[in-house]
Order: sequence, then C-alpha cells, then structure tokens
Amino acid sequence: MNIGFDGKRAANNLTGLGNYSRFVISQLVKSHPQNQYFIYTSKIKDYPQINVFLKLKGIALKLKKTKLPLWRSLGIKKQLIEDKLDLYHGLSHEIPMGLGTILPAIVTIHDVIFLLFPNNFGVIDRIIYKFKLGYACKSADHIIAISERTKQDIIQFFNVDEQKISVIYQSCDDIFKVPANQDLKEEVKERYQLPENYILTVGTIEKRKNLVTLISALSKTKTDYKLIVVGKMTSFIAEVNAEIVRLNLQSRVIFLQDVSFNDLPSIYQMAEVFIYPSIYEGFGIPIIEALYSGIPVVAASGSCLEEAGGAYSIYVNPHDADGFAKALNGIINNPEVKSKMVANGLIHVAKFDNEKLSDQMMETYKQTITNFKDKYATKRDR
Repeated sequence: MNIGFDGKRAANNLTGLGNYSRFVISQLVKSHPQNQYFIYTSKIKDYPQINVFLKLKGIALKLKKTKLPLWRSLGIKKQLIEDKLDLYHGLSHEIPMGLGTILPAIVTIHDVIFLLFPNNFGVIDRIIYKFKLGYACKSADHIIAISERTKQDIIQFFNVDEQKISVIYQSCDDIFKVPANQDLKEEVKERYQLPENYILTVGTIEKRKNLVTLISALSKTKTDYKLIVVGKMTSFIAEVNAEIVRLNLQSRVIFLQDVSFNDLPSIYQMAEVFIYPSIYEGFGIPIIEALYSGIPVVAASGSCLEEAGGAYSIYVNPHDADGFAKALNGIINNPEVKSKMVANGLIHVAKFDNEKLSDQMMETYKQTITNFKDKYATKRDR
C-alpha cells in the first residue's frame, strides 16, 4: 500500500505532536515494511532527531517548498492523487479539503482543549481550530482518538457516531525503555547540576500544566528534595516565580531548558518520583516515559491521565496542593510503596507495546480502505 501522512509536525516539532507523528510512522515502517510511507511537508527543521527519522527506509519525503498558508488544506490534493495513495492520515487534527470519493482519509484527534479551556486561546485560534476539527470529524472516513477521554470529547462536541472512532494509544520513544548506564547518568548529573534527591515534572510551563499548585505542594514536602522542571517557558513563568518567592522556595526549584533528548531518560531515571499535575491532557506521554524509566507517578485526576498511568499510580484532584504533598511524601518516606508502584507501573506500560499499537493502526487502515471501497461501489451500483 501507499500511505500518505501530513508531515508538518513530524518534520518540524520536537515534542508533543511531532513525537506522536514520528512514533506512528516509524513503527509502521518497522512493523509493516511492505508498504511505502509518504511524508508531505512544506519545510523541515534541521535537527538530529528529525533527520534520522526522515532517512528511515520505506519513507518517501515529499517536500513542497511553499509559503502558501492553505497548502496543506487545499493545494496538496493534486499531489496525493499523482502519488496514487491508498489512504491519507492527518496526524494532527486536520485533513485536506475535498478528498471526498477520491481517497479514504483518517484523522487523529489528540484533544479538544481549546473548547474546554477557551480562555487559554485567542479568538482567531479558536475559530480556526474549531473549523478544522469540525471539518475533519465530518469528512474523514475514520477518526483515531488517542484516549478514551478524547473519544468522549469528540462525541460530545462534534456529535460523531462512536462507531466512527477508534482509540489507539501512543507509546514513548524507545530511548526511555533502556536503563542508562551509570557513567552517562553521572555525566548528565554534572551537566545539569542535578541535586541528589529530586522530584521531576516535564511539560510546557503554561497555566493548564498547573505548576503553581505543584509549587505550593512542594512547600509541604521534605525540605531536602528539590523540584526539577523540564519544559519550555511561556509568559506564565511570571506567575510561577511569584509563587516560588512567596513560599521562599527559590533554592528548591530548578528550571531546565533546551535539554538534550538523549539526556532526558537519565534525568527521569535518577528522579525519586514523577509528578504530572496538569488540569487536562489528551493523553500524557510523559507519564509513559516515567513508568518505563522505573519511577513512580503522581498525576492529576479528571482527564485521561488514569489511562496513561494505570491503577498503581496515584491521582489527586488538580487543585488539591495538600493532596499532592501527601502523595509525594507517601512515596518519598516509604521505599516499599515506591518499589510496588515501580513494579506494577512496568507491568502496566506493557499495554503500550510498539508492535501491538502499530498492528492496531494498520488494521484500522485496512478496514477503512475496505469500507471506503464498499461504500462507493454500492453508490455506483445504484
């Protein structure tokens, strides 16, 4: 089969949607090498992680150097037809317009956060996002939701028949699944001046990630434990810093930016506990990374993080700083609790096995193509 993908994120984003796009495609290349995989993009970011991905055998890069903002929505259709695709997969919320009876299309929906927390987005952005998702949900032949929570949100906000939606999870990069050797850990520890004991959180520093509540919880945990925050800063950092100063925690919070991807697994593996207090997520890949890294997880309740973390992680109301502090102290002060959480966490993440997820995706592709052919063959026969 010839399968095409929206390659904007895969070829340009180093986190989030970029990681998801590269994960899906690279695992399909590995598990189903009999197919040809076309990547469509108008630009490429020069970065080792992306360069290695684009050189994988089985990938055909289709680079269209254009600055037209609607190329991915309108201008790409002719190219898709010329390449004789069997299916097109929009990996991040949108598909080209007008495919209709020409080509079966699948779209992945990660979340509808812009509808749940509209104040976090500009008016124009909300209008564009709603139009793109609405069109994709209506026009795609099938929808991939990255969690059960996202599936329910799609049904609620876009009135989609649940039979049109499949939940297929994502795993994390294999680099997190291999224990780092001690020499590398020592190098990373020295490079980033990491303390002996620390709690780790990973994610963009924005309001939804709920870092202010975590800072408040830190003030009620053991004083010899510091908090390491790995993530891109936004203007919200001012509010975070104000809380740090208010609680006199300047010496206990360490921000790390521009962390090498190859160093991140060591930072995970040397942490005492991982905490993800985000108010809402579409899934929560950092939790998967933490569980594979062999550290216990504390996360916020109320979205989909329970799906990522499993039954043996601890979940706390995202607005309950005392609850987060209690959970952290319960792990830090009880080695037996930590060991049990780690062991069961590793059992849980087996459900995110790369090959299993890749096979689920390929079966969804095949079924979508079959349904598409049957649908339009029936119409032609009338």
